[in-house]
Amino acid sequence: MKVALIMPPWLPEDIFPDKTSKSQVNYWQPLGLLYLGAYLKKEGHSVKFFDGSFHSLKEISGEMKEYQPDLAGIYANTPLWKKAVATAEEVKKTTQAFVAVGGPYPTAVGEKIIMDSEAVDASVIGEGEITFTELADMLEAGKSLHGVKGLIFKDKGKVFKNPDRKPLENLDQLPFPARELLEDKNMYIPPEGTYRKKPVAIVITSRGCDRKCIFCSQLDRERKIRYRSVENVLEEIELLLEQGYREIRFLDDNFAADYNRALKIAGEIRKRRLEFPWFFSSRVDTIDERLLQECRRSGAWSVFFGAESGVQRNLNTLRKGISLQQIEVAVKAAKKAGLKVTLPFIFGIPDEEYEDALETINFAIKLEPDIVNFHTMTPFPGTELYERAEEFGKIEGELENFTFEGASFIPKTLKKSEIEELRRIAFRKFYARPEFILRKLLEVRTASEFRALVRGVKSLFWIAFKEDALKIKRKFIKKSSSETCDA
Repeated sequence: MKVALIMPPWLPEDIFPDKTSKSQVNYWQPLGLLYLGAYLKKEGHSVKFFDGSFHSLKEISGEMKEYQPDLAGIYANTPLWKKAVATAEEVKKTTQAFVAVGGPYPTAVGEKIIMDSEAVDASVIGEGEITFTELADMLEAGKSLHGVKGLIFKDKGKVFKNPDRKPLENLDQLPFPARELLEDKNMYIPPEGTYRKKPVAIVITSRGCDRKCIFCSQLDRERKIRYRSVENVLEEIELLLEQGYREIRFLDDNFAADYNRALKIAGEIRKRRLEFPWFFSSRVDTIDERLLQECRRSGAWSVFFGAESGVQRNLNTLRKGISLQQIEVAVKAAKKAGLKVTLPFIFGIPDEEYEDALETINFAIKLEPDIVNFHTMTPFPGTELYERAEEFGKIEGELENFTFEGASFIPKTLKKSEIEELRRIAFRKFYARPEFILRKLLEVRTASEFRALVRGVKSLFWIAFKEDALKIKRKFIKKSSSETCDA
């Protein structure tokens, strides 16, 4: 069967309105679709990938008209949902394909997807490799879809929801992502300054998270972590290096969830003399100096810790299960190991006061990470925050505004204008410090690092000072209009 896998067309300003340049946007490999493509190919289906990250809907429509797939699978998260629907409608106009959607948003809202969207024939709930491939098999054989677990679909005008499919336990049975489907691996890079070499490959060594943070949407509703074997992970790493990839970003929710396994992966990388820079994410309560040192010795250069707040009460509200002291200890240990540190913080947490947010800013400055991001609390469908939004505050804006940058959730203790103001203050106070700027200038070693610094300054100006700039602009326009009228 001919299958089309589609990332809906989007523009950087749609998802990251505060970014001032394409080079500051994450163009990560769409790992979910690439895993899906690999599994489909393994089962004998013909697959083509259409990436709206780099192509317009018109361009994709033209290619679809020529390809004429039998089945189209469209990825959808919350901010991309309307674009996914527009893509489905275009597919229906140009082909006779059966259209299915999958991803975080369809998984969170269930039957609503099918009932609200005429162009969507089915929705894959949770992990899609087996469910979507069985869908392709059944369609090709002309058989009923009622036995495909994890599928919601239409049949003769009615909507049917099949039983859920349990998440795959043995991740080693999955083929490696079909990166050969990508148009050009060099197109998929994080923002300048956040990688050392390109092309960059994305790898996950595990799936799922066993924690219960109120703002996190998990495809695995059982809240269980499943791991690939160390050998399986190393096989993929060796293959990627053979394919010409020069850096790897491990995007597990928590690379160090199984401490000894993480230690083995880092140790094997060093033992096999696999030389490449790599990046990973970890919780602060599952890592220590020994593991951080081993990661650094094996080539890791940067680590991401989910800090979220500088107020313990806020961390408790989010159900992070960590302390401020643990954050401080982890950051110090990472810096001692020679790793660059990235920390995210959130404004607009339920019951957060304005003074709490200011305390978070001061905490971020005290920790001195290399990169810090200040986000807004975002109530993604499927999260506890979304379900209890009215209890905590209110949701504001459309789905496409759920991007971590706009204030889409307003707690009872803050105003929308205050959340937006706090974000500007945070970026200004952290990044505009003379000592921070001097340190960054002294760290510049390459042209890429200098370009990243320049673009970072531009982004800082836009985020931190845009309101002032817009006020000056409006004042100038008003004054010009007044002078014109007087003349």
